[in-house]
Parts: sequence; C-alpha cells; structure tokens
Amino acid sequence: MSDDCQKDIGLIAGNGKFPFLFAMEAKRKGRRVVCVAIKGDASFFLIPLVSEISWVGAGELKKLFEFFKLKNVGEVVMAGQVSQKNLFDENLPVDEEFQKLFEALKDHRADTIFSAVADALEKRDMTLLDSTALLKDYIAPKGTLTKRGPSRGELEDIEFGKGIAKQMGGLDVGQTVVVKDKAIVAIEAMEGTDKAILRGGKIAQKNAVVVKTGKPKQDLRFDVPVIGPRTIKNMAKVKVSCLAIEANKTIIIDEKHCLRLADKNNICIVGI
Repeated sequence: MSDDCQKDIGLIAGNGKFPFLFAMEAKRKGRRVVCVAIKGDASFFLIPLVSEISWVGAGELKKLFEFFKLKNVGEVVMAGQVSQKNLFDENLPVDEEFQKLFEALKDHRADTIFSAVADALEKRDMTLLDSTALLKDYIAPKGTLTKRGPSRGELEDIEFGKGIAKQMGGLDVGQTVVVKDKAIVAIEAMEGTDKAILRGGKIAQKNAVVVKTGKPKQDLRFDVPVIGPRTIKNMAKVKVSCLAIEANKTIIIDEKHCLRLADKNNICIVGI
C-alpha cells in the first residue's frame, strides 16, 4: 500500500461488520474513505464513517469503476460479502461491463469473479489491496484466546476438521466445517459461516467443534476468514463448544466482546 496516507482509499462494501471495521480503522489512520456500497447488502449506517458514498447494484460494474475514477481513487479494498439473493436474483440489473466480464469467466466461483474484478480495476489504474490492509491489529494470533482451552476430544476434532476445511477451501466450497467425534456434520457452502454453524450445531445437538481456515492459496484481497460476536452468539444458540480459527489469517471483529461472550457460554476459541 502507498505510504501517502493523504490518498483516498476506495471501499467496496458488502454486508456484515467488516466494512465498518475497515472504514473506522482507515479513518483513525487518517485515510479518507470513498465507498461504493452494494445495494441490498451494505448498511446505511456506513454513511457517517466514510467521506463519500455511492450506492451501486451488484451488477453495475461500470458505475463502480466510473465513481472511483471520478474521485481519483488509486487503491481499493473489498470488505463484506454479497448475499445469495443479490448474486442470483434474476431481476438484478446488469450493465454491459458486468455482462462482458461474466461471460468471459471460465467458471462462476467467488475467487474467479473477484479476480476478474481485480484485473478490471488494474486496467483502470486502480489496485485492489489485501482486505487486511490497515487491519493487522485485528488478525487472530496462535494459541488459546479464551479462559478455557480445548479439551482432548476437541483437539482431536480440530486436527481432523482442519484438513477437511483446507480441502473444501481449495475447492472454493467454503472455509468452515462443523465436526463432532471426528465426523463432519456440516460444511459451509454459499450460505455462509453462520448458517453452517446453526445447521451443524442442530445436527450434532451439543459440543460440536467449528473449524474455520483460509484457503490453501488464500488471496488476501477477498474472502478473508472473519469472525465476530454474531459467530459466537450462533455457536451458543446451538451449544457448539469450540471454535478453531486459522492464526495469522483470520480477522476478529470486536475481539473483547467475542471473548466475553465465549467465556460466558463456556466456549473455547483457539488460533491454530
């Protein structure tokens, strides 16, 4: 990233708290944030945190490119997911720029789409930065983060689930698996981590282990593993007992709140 902290930085904002975290941290570090907010995903509560904002549909790439060029943005970050409803809505407005990009793709995996968007930005003299840019202090360290460490059984399930999670990530299926007694009870797909946890926890009934890792060749420009208080609340709801996250690759949103919630519900969180 440029050393010139006075430069505007572009934010492509999806859903969840990740865009908020990035916008607040960028502002704290003296960067003006110029935001393209994805309609139907990004929150209106982002408005006070950014210098300028434009609301763009998920299929309106030309509008996105033109807004950033108009504002002389040279560096861009993606933060937050785009919902399934937005991705698969048959009535989603799609411009010529998006249609051309989409038709040229070899497949429609998330990584393929985002890589193509990154290439399109580069052609317009804009660089897509790592999603962790400005957020190094929020990356999960290695080791036990909660008061309670993992039990022997949980450690065995973590070790078992870690390999499966990496394989699924390599296939671009998802980053999260739910394990109980060395059996995979749920694998994250496009529905996201929270729904995978709720689905797996209900099947396991109690004391399941959630393992979330980065992909084997993780492109830090997009789809970085993220957890937050909502993750822990969903685990508590279905009595999941342990969360293992990949150290040095996973962003923790509101870590203190996460750890308080985990300790209150006797949930172990460990960086692996």
